[in-house]
Amino acid sequence: MSFLSFARCADALRTPFSALGAVRTATKRAGGSVRNHGGSPGKRLGVKKFSDQHVIPGNIIVRQRGTQFHPGQHVKMGRDHTLYAMAPGFVRFYKEKWMRGERKFVGVVLTHGEKLPRDETTRGRSRWFGLVDLNETTLPSPPPPTTSAPTS
Repeated sequence: MSFLSFARCADALRTPFSALGAVRTATKRAGGSVRNHGGSPGKRLGVKKFSDQHVIPGNIIVRQRGTQFHPGQHVKMGRDHTLYAMAPGFVRFYKEKWMRGERKFVGVVLTHGEKLPRDETTRGRSRWFGLVDLNETTLPSPPPPTTSAPTS
């Protein structure tokens, strides 16, 4: 074995591509992979009716995950924590002390100028029965007494 053939074998061991000839390389970069493929569409959460806006029964006021807002007067909570109106009126947002902190509440007032939380000791309970607003109605006044003059 000559020295020249020994040198060729050493070159072949140093670079494996020299014996194969030219090696193709990538002309485009690798794209990688995506795990979630863009994810899912947004759920459109948030406040739908703001303070002083008029609502009717069934209108959604807040869509939320968990209870960021709690139901107040004339408001109920659905099983997915959605808050919706139970009476026609105007939306009010307010805070109350709760344990060591504060809680945010959403309520519906029946008249435009009313504030929440309602002072029930002076104003009474807010009632809505679907037919008549008992706070707004007045009882009919009795007829005036008639004086009958004696006839002779």
